[in-house]
Amino acid sequence: MALFRSPTRAAAAALCGAAVLLAGCGPSGGGAAEHARPGDPVVRQLLERRADAVLDRDEKAYLADVTPARRDAERRVFRNLRELPLASWSYRLVSTEGADPVSARVELRYRLKGYDSAPVTTDESLLLRTDGGGRWRVAGDGDPGGLLWEQGALHVVRGSHSLVLGTGDREELAGYATDADRAVPQVRRAWGAKGWTGRVVLEVPSSLRRMGELLDAPAETYAGVAAVTTGEVGGDGTAPAGRVIVNPEAFAGLSAFGRQVVLTHETTHVATRAATTSHTPMWLSEGFADWVAYRDSGRTSASLAPELRREVTASGPPGHLPADADFAPGATAQAQAYEGAWLACRLIADTWGADRLVALYRSGADLRGTLGIDEDALTERWRAYVEGELR
Repeated sequence: MALFRSPTRAAAAALCGAAVLLAGCGPSGGGAAEHARPGDPVVRQLLERRADAVLDRDEKAYLADVTPARRDAERRVFRNLRELPLASWSYRLVSTEGADPVSARVELRYRLKGYDSAPVTTDESLLLRTDGGGRWRVAGDGDPGGLLWEQGALHVVRGSHSLVLGTGDREELAGYATDADRAVPQVRRAWGAKGWTGRVVLEVPSSLRRMGELLDAPAETYAGVAAVTTGEVGGDGTAPAGRVIVNPEAFAGLSAFGRQVVLTHETTHVATRAATTSHTPMWLSEGFADWVAYRDSGRTSASLAPELRREVTASGPPGHLPADADFAPGATAQAQAYEGAWLACRLIADTWGADRLVALYRSGADLRGTLGIDEDALTERWRAYVEGELR
């Protein structure tokens, strides 16, 4: 499942990955405190200092503008950030509200060295207030737990093709890395190397509740979802980096085959995201990810599409390709939508070849230009194919 969105945490899918604290400050001398306003040099300088401290691994500088009450929490976050292989880290002030204290909306952009071809972007809320000398300091976080490194001691496990970030047991995290390392070559064989780094970053919170905090959404929304991919749609090759966010509770109940399918599916979303646009239909993006995941499984259509098979047996094949709304969490026929999308992509690969299926995705779903047919003709072929495979 992919959650493509705008670069704000409110848009959520995002998910993920995202940003963390910054501190505020004003003049170090005495006198009345300045009001922090978007674009004020004092605020921009504060953000620059914080970013420099993260990149320089300078704990003293990082804590210099933190109130005493926040210092222990900020120290834990900083030590978690020290574990990350950061290539870049920067802040941009978006807006402020209030005088003192000030609620500041900040955009964080960061990139992990060797894993991200473009930065992850996210926004965060920080509470800034002045001390007795008029110096701005960070006093609180408006979204506690909304970032993985705020949720507990962070462990980082490096695989051959993966990086796993988590707050749980290191041995369990190593298991995720092993599965992800199998997924990446499978995706590369199907999609190629264009448009992604050939590596995947997983974030593994300790619980479904913590996953909900990362996604800025009610946890129950993802109760039956083993993992999601977050990020923004691309189309020009410059889409910000994404993350695979794991639901450890749902993932724990999967078989070895199920775990591999989930991580291969989500890694496919990572690989294809730069080629995914707002015009890419969900049946193609989700169906292609399942096609890659099931491609070498050797399993039958009936075993991989049981819900759609029941529908076909009872009332015949669906009248149309799955609509985007059919893939939404909680949708009545969500399972049938995924299964039908997979069979649509398998039909295309079987009829026109795997290379043509990839070309269709990269073209932005240009059916006429890639396959020489329109959606109505494809739908009729798909209905016949579904009935033949599942009757």
